[in-house]
Amino acid sequence: MHDSLENYYKTNFALMQHHKYSLTELENMIPWERDVYVNLLIAHIQEEERRQKQDENKMSL
Repeated sequence: MHDSLENYYKTNFALMQHHKYSLTELENMIPWERDVYVNLLIAHIQEEERRQKQDENKMSL
């Protein structure tokens, strides 16, 4: 999931600031477990964005 140390820290920061994970929770995850949660979160965010666009299109009609 992270291809550099910088990306690892940026991802941790985003997870802590925007999604209320604690640093302890993130550090205690098995690497593949972290990848699963990050991928699920990405899918969730994409679905929310899709729904927002759909709602905006309905409002403009």
